[in-house]
Amino acid sequence: MDIVILAVVIALVVVGVISGFVVTSRRKKQLPPKAPSSTPTITTPPAEPHVGDEAGPPREEPRRTIEEVGLPEATATPPAVEDPVVAAPPVAIEVPEPSAGRLVRLRSRLARSQNTLGKGLLTLLSREHLDEETWEEIEDTLLTADVGVAPTHELVERLRERVRVLGTRTPEELRSLLREELLALLRTDFDRAVKTESGLDTPGVVMVVGVNGTGKTTTTGKLARVLVADGRSVVLGAADTFRAAAADQLQTWGERVGARTVRGPEGGDPASIAFDAVKEGIAEGADVVLIDTAGRLHTKTGLMDELGKVKRVVEKHGPLDEVLLVLDATTGQNGLVQARVFAEVVDITGIVLTKLDGTAKGGIVIAVQRELGVPVKLIGLGEGPDDLAPFEPEAFVDALIDG
Repeated sequence: MDIVILAVVIALVVVGVISGFVVTSRRKKQLPPKAPSSTPTITTPPAEPHVGDEAGPPREEPRRTIEEVGLPEATATPPAVEDPVVAAPPVAIEVPEPSAGRLVRLRSRLARSQNTLGKGLLTLLSREHLDEETWEEIEDTLLTADVGVAPTHELVERLRERVRVLGTRTPEELRSLLREELLALLRTDFDRAVKTESGLDTPGVVMVVGVNGTGKTTTTGKLARVLVADGRSVVLGAADTFRAAAADQLQTWGERVGARTVRGPEGGDPASIAFDAVKEGIAEGADVVLIDTAGRLHTKTGLMDELGKVKRVVEKHGPLDEVLLVLDATTGQNGLVQARVFAEVVDITGIVLTKLDGTAKGGIVIAVQRELGVPVKLIGLGEGPDDLAPFEPEAFVDALIDG
């Protein structure tokens, strides 16, 4: 029994010795050397102390008194820099081109649109035999151009008589003949100047009226340019309070030529704004006050009555010098219906025909003058700011005939 126990102990000892030898040999085994590298060795920084770690013993340092401790110098606080106020750039004041001779400069534009009337009549009159069928064609040409029934019959009869007396008809004679007759219908005896002088110490007052869509507010702005070009100072009255953009639009036109705009709240009383505009014009010593009224349908009795109220209120300062009716030349005979109703409410003194460059119905100039007995004073021949021109019968007829 003792021998068995002794053998087991010896076996355990032998196993322990062999295990220790194996472990030791493994520890002494070296790894193969690494190849040299250009990458620098990164040394890990010592770990920072954590909570619970014991602090090292304090180092002895000489103590300083409070007088020995230098305080940081106080730096001056820079003044607060306010945000710069950026002023709105001033509106550049434009210098409109002179109104005199504008129609001559715009003649080619007028001739292109009116070619049917003038050139058509000359072609028909140049036929070798002017029979009844030809005269009917001449009459149809005039009616199509919105000359009107009565003026057309009058012109055809006069042409018949003069052609019969004339006998031979050279192109030059026909052109001269047609020019004379058209000028007679247009009436060269009308005073077509826009009245802007009151004869008193107050500004001249011009009221602009018309239906929606005729370009009334734009025409008022362009008229301001015409007056400024002729050396007049202008105040604008934005009495169209029904259309939201009307006052802004008018003010923009005024700012371009240095004219101030008097306006009120949207939906305000037009008569009150018109009254204030004239009052401001008097205070500023302006030459002219232009009042833009709301576009009114001639079938709306209440609105037309309000237009009469605006006129009466303005006349408390003095008489109106000019009431201009703006008509769209493309509306033709419907424009005559509008003209009649407006003439019953306010005393129309002059007519402005817009969009005359976009129609071959130039005869409306003759028809509306015959209907109202008042002259066409201005015509619009385009979208440009200086395309509103004083109406000159001679230049108008020459553009129709000669192109």
